[in-house]
Amino acid sequence: MKIIQIDTEYITLGQFLKLADVIQSGGMAKWFLSEHEVYINGELDVRRGRKLRSGDKIEIQGFGSFGIH
Repeated sequence: MKIIQIDTEYITLGQFLKLADVIQSGGMAKWFLSEHEVYINGELDVRRGRKLRSGDKIEIQGFGSFGIH
């Protein structure tokens, strides 16, 4: 599991995808979420504005597992 450090209370799913080097730019988030299944804490979610906080676990098939801290 790859750990992503954040310095704020939360980040959005779109911001996370860029920080985790899953996408190259924030503009790709909408397309990426329409083409790939992203699970947050075991639940499928496709909202790029979804708020992720410390302790959340993200799984993306083909890309791996990530944790927010």
